[in-house]
Amino acid sequence: MKKLVYRLLLLLKNKDIKTRPNYTEASMNAKKFYDFKITAIEGNEIDFSTYKGKKVMIVNTASACGFTPQYDDLQKLHETHGTKLTILGFPANNFGGQEPGTNDEIGAFCRKNFGVTFQLFQKVDVKENELFKWLCDKEQNGWNSEAPNWNFFKYLLNENGELVKFYSSSVNPMSDEIVKML
Repeated sequence: MKKLVYRLLLLLKNKDIKTRPNYTEASMNAKKFYDFKITAIEGNEIDFSTYKGKKVMIVNTASACGFTPQYDDLQKLHETHGTKLTILGFPANNFGGQEPGTNDEIGAFCRKNFGVTFQLFQKVDVKENELFKWLCDKEQNGWNSEAPNWNFFKYLLNENGELVKFYSSSVNPMSDEIVKML
């Protein structure tokens, strides 16, 4: 019965926002978010276990995209809700060649143009990066198979490191749909 309800809910969900169901068979054996260690844009390795007990939003970003102004709202979200939410930005050049710069150029661009102080990581390929594979594979994360098909896709994890929401590029970081989750 739970599986039938789960399937019906998936069919009715808004395409721009997806929510983790309360139960899935895969969620029992899902890989843990806290197992990741990824290199920050500054070159130091960050152990994701440091995010235990915090909500985390992961965003694939680009500096020359129509959604690039979302950096402003991501920074605003970071400044206004930073005690409840950690934002992790992952520059990627997968879509339209919209992130051609080096890590140094990307970091400078984000600081200069948007005052970004939330954590950025070295440029990734979202189709090959292990974290994005985890975010987009329901066998690994417990429920979601939605991969980024453009820049500024957002993945929200709860305080237990469980992926709970997916937001497409069209959902603004300061939207009610996101802020109410904090």
